[in-house]
Amino acid sequence: MANAIRFLAIDAVEKAKSGHPGMPMGMADVATVLFSRFLKFDAADPAWPDRDRFVLSAGHGSMLLYALLYLTGNSDVTIDEIKAFRQWGSKTPGHPEYGHTKGVETTTGPLGQGLATAVGMALAERMMNARFGDDVVDHYTYVIAGDGCLMEGVSHEAISLAGHLKLNKLIVLFDDNQISIDGATSLSCSDDQVARFAASGWAATRVDGHDPEAVAAAIEQAKSSDRPTLIACRTVIGFGSPGRAGSEKAHGAPLGAEEIEKTRAALEWPHAPFEIPESILKSWREIGKRGEAAHTAWSERFAGRDATLRTAFDDALQGKLSASYEGAIKALVEKFSTERPNIATRQASQLTIDTIVAASPNILGGSADLTHSNLTHAKGTASVTPEDFAGSYIHYGIREHGMAAAMNGIALHGGFIPFGGTFLSFADYSRGAIRLGALMGVRVIHVMTHDSIGLGEDGPTHQPVEQVASLRAIPNLLVFRPADAVETAEAWDCALKEAHRPSLLALSRQALPTARSGLSETNQTARGAYLVVDPGAKRDVTLIATGSEVAIATDAAKQLGEAGIKAAVVSAPCFELFAEQPEAYRDAILGTAPRVGVEAAIAADWYRWIGEKGEFVGMTGFGASAPASVLYREFGITADAVANAAQRAIARVQH
Repeated sequence: MANAIRFLAIDAVEKAKSGHPGMPMGMADVATVLFSRFLKFDAADPAWPDRDRFVLSAGHGSMLLYALLYLTGNSDVTIDEIKAFRQWGSKTPGHPEYGHTKGVETTTGPLGQGLATAVGMALAERMMNARFGDDVVDHYTYVIAGDGCLMEGVSHEAISLAGHLKLNKLIVLFDDNQISIDGATSLSCSDDQVARFAASGWAATRVDGHDPEAVAAAIEQAKSSDRPTLIACRTVIGFGSPGRAGSEKAHGAPLGAEEIEKTRAALEWPHAPFEIPESILKSWREIGKRGEAAHTAWSERFAGRDATLRTAFDDALQGKLSASYEGAIKALVEKFSTERPNIATRQASQLTIDTIVAASPNILGGSADLTHSNLTHAKGTASVTPEDFAGSYIHYGIREHGMAAAMNGIALHGGFIPFGGTFLSFADYSRGAIRLGALMGVRVIHVMTHDSIGLGEDGPTHQPVEQVASLRAIPNLLVFRPADAVETAEAWDCALKEAHRPSLLALSRQALPTARSGLSETNQTARGAYLVVDPGAKRDVTLIATGSEVAIATDAAKQLGEAGIKAAVVSAPCFELFAEQPEAYRDAILGTAPRVGVEAAIAADWYRWIGEKGEFVGMTGFGASAPASVLYREFGITADAVANAAQRAIARVQH
């Protein structure tokens, strides 16, 4: 049965002339034990809620997963899809992609991300269990990870968090083949991985990965542990290949026709490419059906629970906001609009979080040890601890990489809408997971405060000047930089209603005046940009700003007005949403007059909105350590500077 996996991988990689046969060949025995004896799944319904999660963190070995999906009877992965490995439009891309192929729990490829994402899945399982009980939520998260996954820095943060939280239903099977792309892992790594995991609070053991009974015994023991478990499976990469086994040459290239024939002989597999003997395929298909009984039993138990619990569970899995959410967020926006507070947008975010978490308990908060700076802990909510998973707030520790990946896992598992906080300058630490979240289209909300040089004295290491621009470059990510309390609440509303893409809120440390006057019938932030100062049909210049600079642009418009120049002011809290508006709306907002962009960051993609002849008032380099007011003055981001830029833009057009 393991050889069926090996040769599907060998043949698919050979046909594609591209891929990684070595890992599937080496881990086929381990995977066969896991799927045939332990994994709770139903091939006919790969998404049923109480299934075990299986994450192939070593995503380059994707043919291991595709072979398993085909053999167990997954409807998406037919033999024709196996033959179309890595080809246009196939269900079998080079690395597993969530949402593209049934049975793929998360997109993997960047090493370590799968493992870190699985920590979030295991955490979500424990939290859902605390809310709905063992008879509704009781499953494991299994991970196959390689040397690369464990060398990547994100793995350190992930295993530390999992060990601290005692996520005992997380089991990692380590492909301990001692080979990386360059050669033996001893070229660059001397870590004792078992000792390392043990130091982080895991149960950890070593087994022969080609001894099925030893692997089974280790998994059985892991299932009764009070801690997460690492099983280091000593394997041979390219197992069975006379000329490639145990060598880096088996890692990332086809074996070639001659070596494949030798491997068929060595493993006594006399079958044609892509041919699986009927008896072996039948055995695998029975494994695919093995979970039907558990699935049926779960459905019956669930049907026996009271209607209120069933509705709450279904709504949580579907990511629905509660019935009281709309009224709560509307009332908050009206309150901000009426009272017009002069507060930092991080403070406005805190007030919004207090409101939305109270209204919709499936919203799950957290912070990377910056709770009192990010202001992310909803009033009156309890923290998650290793002893109690019923809380609504996670202390991720100083682990931005791990937090962002875990939030992806929480969202993928279902049951919660996760948000987590850090400083915007540390977005680079979270970037790998943010990018994967955008690629997968999961609803995760990144709350990033201290959004500009406006944070002041901490200086250039903490002052994000390029981060907003770099984040706007990620497809399918919404980046919000709200100008005031009203826009902050509206940005939260947008983010919570975006079911298929992540959002990032860049929030100020310093207090900002309310930019918008009066109540609005609609969420203006949802349009991406809108007029906050409208001088009428004939304008001389358009000032476009985001965040804290909207107030500066408004002051500049007043100065220009005193000089007889009609200036419109546009607040643009979300470039991505503005780009999606109808052309007529964008044209009406931007107008035909010269344009000036204002943002305490580098220009980057601003010229899309201000045009080649537009003026930009912002940063051209890194910041400095000084009070915020001094920095804005010294770097020339002032109302005077904006007014002067407007006059230059007007003069350029006139001449």
